[in-house]
Parts: sequence; structure tokens; C-alpha cells
Amino acid sequence: PALPHFSDFTEMMRALGYPRLISMENFHTPNFMLVSEVLLWLVKRYEPQSDIPADVETEQDRVFFIKAVAQFMATKAHIKLNTKKLYQADGYAVKELLKVTSVLYGAMNTQGGERADLPEEDSTKFKFDLGSKIADLKAARQLASEITSKGAVLYDLLGKEVELREARTESIARPLEINEAEKVMKVAINSVLEEVQKTKDMLNNVALDEASLEAKIEKRKLELERSQKRLQTLQSVRPAFMDEYEKIEEQLQKQYSTYLEKFRNLTYMEQLLDDHRRTEQEMFE
Repeated sequence: PALPHFSDFTEMMRALGYPRLISMENFHTPNFMLVSEVLLWLVKRYEPQSDIPADVETEQDRVFFIKAVAQFMATKAHIKLNTKKLYQADGYAVKELLKVTSVLYGAMNTQGGERADLPEEDSTKFKFDLGSKIADLKAARQLASEITSKGAVLYDLLGKEVELREARTESIARPLEINEAEKVMKVAINSVLEEVQKTKDMLNNVALDEASLEAKIEKRKLELERSQKRLQTLQSVRPAFMDEYEKIEEQLQKQYSTYLEKFRNLTYMEQLLDDHRRTEQEMFE
């Protein structure tokens, strides 16, 4: 296919600082490796910290790469790319690449005219980083949303202006009476003083509650100390019946040993008796 504006594309890439030379022969046949390299380079110019995978070995990897680049350009730069033409990697792909390079080239030319004064050998070293403009773009979007909300509020207020205008005109036309204004001011002052007094009373109550709580805490601490001392005393004192208890426990151990011995003997004797009875029964039969 014919290469659309191919000379413009090569000139823009050279001006933007692409390290390789691009010729018309590169796109006579599908050259996906070159297209992917150019796309990845353009993405890095927009946002150096982008994490688009550069693996394009398999068909699935290439499809994922093209979709990722198209989504990045749509969200970050608002540039809509034709993924099918990019995947063809031929002359039609150059038309899609021009959409990105033209935006970068136009932005580079708006940098205060400084680039026009650079020597020709330094023009290929020009660095354009659009990442610094992302924060400004977000701030502009936030301001746009705030302007929309403020405009809606202003529209609602202007809708009430017809009713408010009559009340405002009536109030302005009414003669101002000093005595009435003085009464209103006194009422407002008294109301404020009452609120201040209520606040002071609340603060005083808080101070009293704090003192009461501190007294209760101190009382509980003393009770805890007394209980701990009493516990230590009880733990250190040996009960009066402990000696007798230990003696009885020792006797119980001896009695239990005797019981076990007699129980074993009784069991043995019962077994012998059963054997004797069985022998007699057999002899009788």
C-alpha cells in the first residue's frame, strides 16, 4: 500500500529524537518488530514510567501489546488508534503512528520557540516529556468539574432571584428605624451571652466531673493496693490444719496401697476357685 505522508512521519521521528533512521523500504512488507519498537518508544515519550510489556514473540503477545498501547493512548493522550491497522504493521500502520507523532511534534514546537534556535546536531537530542503535563491535565479536569457544579448551584440561585428581588426591594424601601434595630441587636447580644454562659456552665460541670472521677480513681487504687497486700499475706500464711491434712493424706496413700494389694489377692483367689469348680465339674461329668 502507499505510505501516507511518509516523509512527514520520518521527519517528525527524526525531530523527536528517535535513535534509528526509518526509510520507506521498512514498510513495504509487514514489519511488526519495527512498529512495536516505535510504539513503545512513543509511549515512553508520553510517560517514561509506563509498564507496557515489550514481549511480542507470539501472536497472543502481539495482540495484547497493541491493545495495551491503544488503551494507553486513548486514556492518557485522548488519541484513538485503529488496532487492526497497527497489527498489519505496513503502510497503513504509518497513518496510525502519525496520529501520535503529530501530537508530540506539535507539542514540541510550542515550547517557547526554543527548539528553533538549537543547532541542527543538537535537535536530535531534544527530549520531550509529557509526563509533567499529566498533573496539569488532572487539575484542569478537576477545575472543569468544579465549574460545572458551581454553575448548577448558580443557576438554581438565579432561579430564585425573581422571588428574592421583591423581598429585597421591599426591605430596602422600608425606612430604617433606629429603635427597632437597637432592639434587634440587644436581643441578638442577649442570645449570644446566654450561649456563652451555657458554655461556661458546661465547662464548669466538666471540671467537677473530672475532679470526681479522679477521686474515684484514687479510691479504687487504694482498694486495689489493700487487696494486693491482703492476698500476699494469705499466700505467705500456712493454714493451721495443713499438718493434719498432710498426715491424713499420707495415711490415705498407705490405705490405698493396701486396698490394691487385697483387691489383687481377692481376684486371684476368685480365679483359683473358678478353676477348682470347673475341674470338679469336669470330673463329675
